[in-house]
Amino acid sequence: MTTARSRHTEVVDDPMTVGAVAQELGVTVRTLHHYDEIGLLSPSERSPAGYRLYTRNDLERLASIVVYRRLGLALEDVAAMLDGDGTTRVEQLRRQRTEVMARVAQMTALVDAIDEALEAEMNDRPATTDDIKRIFGDGFGEEYPAEAQERWGDTDAWQQSQQRTARMTKADWERVKEDAESLESAAAAALREGVDPASPEGLDIARRHRESIEVFYDCSPQMHVGIAQMYLADPRFTAHYDDREPGLARWLHDAIVALATARP
Repeated sequence: MTTARSRHTEVVDDPMTVGAVAQELGVTVRTLHHYDEIGLLSPSERSPAGYRLYTRNDLERLASIVVYRRLGLALEDVAAMLDGDGTTRVEQLRRQRTEVMARVAQMTALVDAIDEALEAEMNDRPATTDDIKRIFGDGFGEEYPAEAQERWGDTDAWQQSQQRTARMTKADWERVKEDAESLESAAAAALREGVDPASPEGLDIARRHRESIEVFYDCSPQMHVGIAQMYLADPRFTAHYDDREPGLARWLHDAIVALATARP
């Protein structure tokens, strides 16, 4: 990478005009005139016509000015460093390093605050289809929404589900996934342990299952039983549960039926 200090070393020994220096060092002519007015950098030579000319030594000084200004030093500090001894420069640079590091810390904190605000803003917006795909991964099937609309699109439950899911954020869907995983794990454990689907523990799992459905639409006991029957009638649903624990689809079905017929 070519820096302001290294670029000027490519310049020929002939004195340079203000315009040529401005282009070479990446500063404006107005800036060079200002440096001349305040005595920070005055061109050492003049052309026969009276134009300012900068020598190699002038360019060395200007290169240092450009570097120090990019470090954030005030012009008076730059002048003190250039006109002082080596100790003065070291002290100024150390002080400037401390100031720059403080700014870095402030900017890092600002970036963190922006990231938090951005994350909050993103989490507050409704989730997109791509968001849901990323959350559920292989568990997301594009054919299911179309099939569900074809089968139940004219029902109140479908309309209610569409209204609720339209407002759901990524965080909402992530909770849906976590709750489903927790529920299925609890049901599989109960089956392995020989828990009776009609026992209080089985009914509690069935109740949690119904609550997970009511995130999307109101689910009556009769509707809940209809869903349970689909778990046995549709091989895809049966496989989903039985892949986790053999016989889980039947166990969950029986627990849901038991809940629907249990005394209040």
